[in-house]
Amino acid sequence: MKPLLWSSIASLVLATTLPAQARTIAERLGHPANSKLLIIHADDLGAAHSIDAASFDGLDKGAVSSASIMIPTPWVGEVAAYARAHPDADLGLHLTLTSEWETYRWGSVESSDVEREIRAQVVRALALGIHPTHLDSHMGSLFTTPELMGIYAKVAREYHLPFLAPRGDPRTKPQPPLSENDILIDAVVIADRNVPRDKWKEFYLKAIADLKPGLTEMIVHLGHDDSELQAVTVNHEAYGSAWRQRDYDVMNSPEFKKALTDNHVIVIRWKDLGKLLQTSK
Repeated sequence: MKPLLWSSIASLVLATTLPAQARTIAERLGHPANSKLLIIHADDLGAAHSIDAASFDGLDKGAVSSASIMIPTPWVGEVAAYARAHPDADLGLHLTLTSEWETYRWGSVESSDVEREIRAQVVRALALGIHPTHLDSHMGSLFTTPELMGIYAKVAREYHLPFLAPRGDPRTKPQPPLSENDILIDAVVIADRNVPRDKWKEFYLKAIADLKPGLTEMIVHLGHDDSELQAVTVNHEAYGSAWRQRDYDVMNSPEFKKALTDNHVIVIRWKDLGKLLQTSK
């Protein structure tokens, strides 16, 4: 997901004046109430072999705790094979309604109707042997209107899956289509175009140092700066091959791992959050 639409999510969850849920997510997971929980999440699996290889490596080494899959993309078969071979891997669906690269395109699974398409993507994932742990939205396209957000939440709930959405004001009750029964994120960290390219590691280290108690998702885009990904992302520096190589390098760096330890961060997965939905049914 790209940050340009993240502000759209916040605009959909303006607070009312009702009290918030009493127990924190940390407490429900068995941690102290003021714990700093972090999902380190890799986007865009299936978009290219280079992205898949870097993301699989990140998952296998624990550099990321979660990832999400773009079902309409050309390399999704490779991801499905990985999912079948690694049933404990935390793999969600990066619901995809856009195709942004200049010369590298994909189509839809089912139709131009949003609800039919995202349902079809879930059904296709299950048919491929992928058992998604959560849903989120490529480029934030499902966060742009209350109607789209409602469809997104409806499908996630029908499949009993947690989905990426922000809590808003933690002192108040979420505004529909979100509810207190949904598992909501307190904060999201994502590198954008304003991060100096020579200060990439510093950006992430500061983000870890600045984490507040609650549930945060750090969204990264892993890949290798190789000929394949350079061709896929031609004329698209943002989220391009060099960008993804920087994310890969930082997530695997000893400095980043040390920052997690030094700041007492508890890394969790969407699969952990999904268990909370099962216990609340």
